[in-house]
Formats: sequence, C-alpha cells, structure tokens
Amino acid sequence: MFDEVQRAPELFSWLQGLVDEAGVMGRFVLTGSQQFGLMGQISQSLAGRVAELRLLPLCIGELRDAGLEPSGADAAIYAGFYPALYSRPVTPEIWYNNYIQTYLERDVRSMAAIHDMAVFQRFLRLAAGRCGQVLNLSALGSEAGVAHNTAKAWLSILQASYIVFLLQPYHNNYNKRLIKSPKLYFYDTGLASRLMGVNDPAQLAIHPLRGALFENFVISEIGKYYLNRGLTPPCFFWRDSNGHEVDLIVEDGLTVTPIEIKSGMTLTSDHLSGLRKWRELSNVSGGALVYGGDEEYERDGYRVVSWKNAYTVTAKK
Repeated sequence: MFDEVQRAPELFSWLQGLVDEAGVMGRFVLTGSQQFGLMGQISQSLAGRVAELRLLPLCIGELRDAGLEPSGADAAIYAGFYPALYSRPVTPEIWYNNYIQTYLERDVRSMAAIHDMAVFQRFLRLAAGRCGQVLNLSALGSEAGVAHNTAKAWLSILQASYIVFLLQPYHNNYNKRLIKSPKLYFYDTGLASRLMGVNDPAQLAIHPLRGALFENFVISEIGKYYLNRGLTPPCFFWRDSNGHEVDLIVEDGLTVTPIEIKSGMTLTSDHLSGLRKWRELSNVSGGALVYGGDEEYERDGYRVVSWKNAYTVTAKK
C-alpha cells in the first residue's frame, strides 16, 4: 500500500512497468487525499490499469454496527463521521481544529499558490455558511475579498480534496423554468459545523443553519450509500423559478425518487408540499420524507423515514 501518493508523482511510471510486467490485478493499493481523476500522472501512466474508489467518512450504518451510533441527529451532525473521532479519545473541537490547520498547511499549499491563509480560512467559513444554498460564486468571492476566478479555483480545490461537493439541478422533468446553478454541500457536517463556529451540539437546537446542516447530513448519507458500492451518486435537486422545490431527486436507473428533508421531529401537512407539486407536474407517484424524528410510517402515499435510516430511502432490497 502507498499512502498520499499525490506527493510522489514519479511513482506512477514505476508502477506502470511493474503492473504491465506482472499482469496481475490488485497488487497495489494507492491512497490519497485528492481526487486521482484530476491527477495527470494517473491518466497518463495508469490509464486502464486502475479502479478508483472514493472512501468518504463513516456512515451512520457503520457506526450502528460498531455500537457507536450517535444519540440524536444534533450529536451526529456536530461530531461528524471521520473515523479518528470514534477510534481515539479526542473531542470534535480539538480534532477539527487540527484537521483544518493540517489541511491548510499540507493539501492546499500543495495544490495552489495561496499566500494569505487568513483569506482562505475566511473563504472556507463563508462556504460552510452557504451549505445547502444555490451556489453564487461571485457573491461568495466578493464577501471573502477575492476575485471570481480565485473563488472558482479555490472551490475546485475543496472539491478535489473531498471537502465540498456540488449537487446539480435536475433537468429531466416537466417544467422548463428551472434553477440552473448547483447547490453547495460539505462531505462532512462535523467539519461544516466547526467552520461555522458551533462549539456544542446543544447549540444546533437554536442555530439558524440547523436545517441546512440536517439536509447536508441526509444528502451525504445517501451519497455514501452509492459511493461505498463504487457507484456515482445519481443525486440532484429540483427547484423552479416559482420557488417549488424538492430537496433531493435520486434517479437510479429507471426509478426516480423525490425526497424531501425536514429537520423537525414532528411533521405537518405543509412539509409534503414540494413532493405534491412534483407529483402534480410529473404525474409520478411515490417518494419519501426524511425527518429528525424516530418513528417511520406512510403518509399520503409517501414514506416517512427517520434520520437514522436516511440511506435506506433508495436502498435496493
């Protein structure tokens, strides 16, 4: 096994010779904290010789199997899912503070010529405050104090380092007046919470961005369901120019599942309005609502699923 292989680009040509000579699959495992697909050495030297797997932080199911399931949604969002938090006696505050500093000093400096770390840190925190929102790079860059092109480059770095991902809008539907920009999410809500300055899970109960963090958590869990199987998450969101919206659309083969996400522990009829509008426009029934409570049942033809089992919404039986 070779770890952090992006630091040794000369390794790939050497491995190419060994792989071609032996003709044996699976001899080497290469790991790193950057997307290999963006590394020229991989595409040039090992094209057709590698299989790429994206391993995100732990999922809620893995913690449950290990007897480490968080006590509630706020605790899960706050702690996040990086393995070190569950294998070492360390608090989320200390671990994330160190992670942010290490990430800034190591990965960012190796991927881009960023001279003012304070400005980049501000950019990171502003990005965290926009999780779950439609991305406006110009506004984000302006508030951070950098040019649009710089904000775009920095966002690409965050994507390449598995810090953030973009959820694209769903266009294969029945209304042409659609939002065209993607939404911004963090791969891990613990990191996003820390960047927002959340110091305790109890703070989330009254935090103005709790709903966005809960939505981020659910979408990440569903994404992990696919990535852990070596698949690209077929996930989108839908919003038209009149404000009708469904938080998540999963297009798995011929099956399209609309999913609404609500952080509250109780539900009202209004919480299904987005799903109803989708059904009205698409004439396709079914869908689910993931919420912050524990009970699971069916309401008005929709599955109501607990946050604990968010990944099961699209799981194939």
